[in-house]
Amino acid sequence: MTNLTQEEIRLAEALSHKAHWRRWGPYLSDRQWGTVREDYSPNGTAWDYFTHDQARSRAYRWGEDGIAGISDNHQRLCFAIALWNGEDSILKERIFGLTGSEGNHGEDVKEYYFYLDNTPTHSYMKALYKYPHKAFPYSQLVAENQRRNRHEPEFELIDIGIFDENRYFDVFIEYAKNSAEDILIQIKVINRGSEAKTLHLLPTLWFRNTWSWNGDTSKPTLKEVESGNGFHLVEAFHPTLAKRWLYCQEANEILFTENETNYQRLFGYSNSSAYVKDGINDYIIQGKKEAVNPNQVGTKASADYFLTIGAGETKIVKLRLSDVPHLVEPFGKEFDRVFWERQQEADNFYQRVTPFPLSEDMRNVQRQAFAGMLWSKQYYHYVIEDWLKGDRNTPAPPPERQQGRNREWFHLYNKDILSMPDKWEYPWFAAWDLAFHTIPLAMIDPDFAKYQLDVLTREWYMHPNGQIPAYEWAFGDVNPPVHAWATWRIYKIEQKIYGRADRQFLERVFQKLMLNFTWWVNRKDTEGNNVFQGGFLGLDNIGVFDRSAALPTGGRIDQSDGTSWMGMYCLNMLAIALELAKTNPVYEDIASKFFEHFLYIADAMNKMGEMEASLWHDSDGFYYDVLHLSERQITLKVRSIVGLIPLFAIETIEPETLQMLPGFKKRLEWFIQNRPDLRQNVACMETKGVGARRLLAIVSRDKLRSILQKMLDESEFFGPYGIRALSRFHAENPYIFDVNGSQFRVDYEPAESSSGLFGGNSNWRGPVWFPVNFILIESLQKFHYYLGDDFKVESPTDSGQMMTLWEVASELSQRLTRIFLQNASGKRPVYGGMQKFQNDPHWQNLILFYEYFHGDNGAGIGASHQTGWTGLVAKLIQQFGEYEAHEAQDREPKIEKDQNAIALT
Repeated sequence: MTNLTQEEIRLAEALSHKAHWRRWGPYLSDRQWGTVREDYSPNGTAWDYFTHDQARSRAYRWGEDGIAGISDNHQRLCFAIALWNGEDSILKERIFGLTGSEGNHGEDVKEYYFYLDNTPTHSYMKALYKYPHKAFPYSQLVAENQRRNRHEPEFELIDIGIFDENRYFDVFIEYAKNSAEDILIQIKVINRGSEAKTLHLLPTLWFRNTWSWNGDTSKPTLKEVESGNGFHLVEAFHPTLAKRWLYCQEANEILFTENETNYQRLFGYSNSSAYVKDGINDYIIQGKKEAVNPNQVGTKASADYFLTIGAGETKIVKLRLSDVPHLVEPFGKEFDRVFWERQQEADNFYQRVTPFPLSEDMRNVQRQAFAGMLWSKQYYHYVIEDWLKGDRNTPAPPPERQQGRNREWFHLYNKDILSMPDKWEYPWFAAWDLAFHTIPLAMIDPDFAKYQLDVLTREWYMHPNGQIPAYEWAFGDVNPPVHAWATWRIYKIEQKIYGRADRQFLERVFQKLMLNFTWWVNRKDTEGNNVFQGGFLGLDNIGVFDRSAALPTGGRIDQSDGTSWMGMYCLNMLAIALELAKTNPVYEDIASKFFEHFLYIADAMNKMGEMEASLWHDSDGFYYDVLHLSERQITLKVRSIVGLIPLFAIETIEPETLQMLPGFKKRLEWFIQNRPDLRQNVACMETKGVGARRLLAIVSRDKLRSILQKMLDESEFFGPYGIRALSRFHAENPYIFDVNGSQFRVDYEPAESSSGLFGGNSNWRGPVWFPVNFILIESLQKFHYYLGDDFKVESPTDSGQMMTLWEVASELSQRLTRIFLQNASGKRPVYGGMQKFQNDPHWQNLILFYEYFHGDNGAGIGASHQTGWTGLVAKLIQQFGEYEAHEAQDREPKIEKDQNAIALT
């Protein structure tokens, strides 16, 4: 690309190590307490072992949290804000929410904060936290949610009325980098209420505690030094970070303590230091002068700004965290100029990413989606060996630990900046979530996106047997194998947007994924018949039974989705192998192997054996799971997304590719001519004419029509805001299965589930989920690419309206995007009946990216900051703008030759 934006220049400098623009970023978690890493209990009760109440007093072992905070990439030095409104019982230092057992639908964050802007190098960042004037109702939130049952909605902070009459502060936190190591910080506090209020604003700098555990690291120091220029100055020294200085504009005072555990408060033991982690809290809230160090030294320091803010008034506080000592005017005209420039550069960068005509509302949604993706980066540190054995200076972990969670992942050593699903509700990497994160990330920072998949397949993550770690609560669980898909998508997206084809990345990850593919074949195909029992597969309560546990019936379940995911995996690996074979003939043989393996999987999915029930149910025209018992097989006739996932396994091969790869072509032609028993169950392997395009798919043309008839039925899957995870058919026709006097049932539940599976936050029985909808869109586009404009289906079913598959994909994309956009009445479906969000000008343009969405009305449910995979909407908006621009040029749809350019690149 020519005429690079300033942000692209910074990205290039970071890649070449000319300047370490990524060293400082939003790498703090939103929640470190209640995580598996901090859990040293006998029975793995992480939520109870390290609670929110303990967090202000107890030093973390593996990471740090804070409000809209930053740290360096090894999380040695951290910065975030703390607040006190004069009413709360504790300082507001971290985001509060309910634990898994406290919420009536599992863990649940209970505050309002928004990621408004960010750039890939974090040269400019902006976040907003809404802080009530009244005392924060911690106890009320816990008590009311515990009172409610699983059939009732969650009780939210906004339901209490604490924001009525605008009795709150808007606290905007902004960062702008003057250089890679010189970070300007601006905190803008607006009193939205109708009367003056006071506020303690406490920007806080601290070191992660690395010195208390084994005694093998030097203790860093913070101390106040003389500035000589009317502002406060804190000097920070760390042996591996060297010196930094925090310049504080017109603070009342600087308060110092130690980031060390208050054993006296928590456990009744004497403290080793007179100054502990909650010292500043006790000084501000309780007036304990002795709680902070009068010598102005420690490992945690807060600048105290006591602000009186009139009704509607704004107060601005400026700080600067820099590697430059002795700045004479750290907050002069240069400070404001840098902020203005970085904001303009951010605008220019995002205009480059999506240069197409978009409405202001669409661009706002996309920008906040990208911001959420970038703010959700986190320093993730977890060394299983050390965690299992314990540290020298702490009590040994209980012996039960050696037989408990993650013990088989002794090799795992995580110490990286990773993309989190949600830094409060899921502040740990989840393998299949992470694959989806990389798609929007590849649009704006392909190098970071590639790093995510690269590191996940490295030997310090991947198990020696080839399994990819699933997620913190159970690394050995099984997620859908979508990493080859994500690898291929990143490669194509970077190639299209930035003109770079990183074959080294493609080959490096492909080699490791072959190990993972082998693990799947060896571990999840118990009978060796190419039908897979994936287990959990990320879809939580989608089925009749808990797929992570032993079946109450005995036997096994052949999973339609497990087998389909493997078919998709085969084809993704085939596509990569064919690309690599263009420059290295060795990969032709590997491509042939994946081609052959796919034929066997497709055959197993579709055929009717003499003694076996097929996953395809011919009279219903749908795919189902099959329960295998010793004497019979039972088709579990649940109409769920499980039956749509076979659509994901599709790939086309261009005639030009076959001409370039004669070895692979010869092998393909051999199968077509000599193995009719295999090719008959694979969708149309060849078209008429010599050298024509080839299609590989599990779903044939006839099966496709049958599946789409249900998928596009608005009384079944096709909701107004996307494809539901379960057919609405089950609202009046629940699926019921009786086992030894116990009844198992599947009902349509468009919002939170009444099921207690997976901690009570399992919700795949009716809501709309972005990741599976996203791949459905791509699959429909690929089918259209092969079948063309002549292949049309009724959409919606029984509407009399015929559409091409391209038009169906576009309609589905627009239904998903409409979740976030204002409708004709100015309302956003994502916010349902929350009137504050719908009507208040200080709320209505703030976007939250929920985990999933109500199957009927599109309201956001679950984790409120799961930009991780819901951030895929940024890609849908980009594609919408691109094809609207194309149609504006000639008013006729264009089909590009490369299906991967069409399929969401």
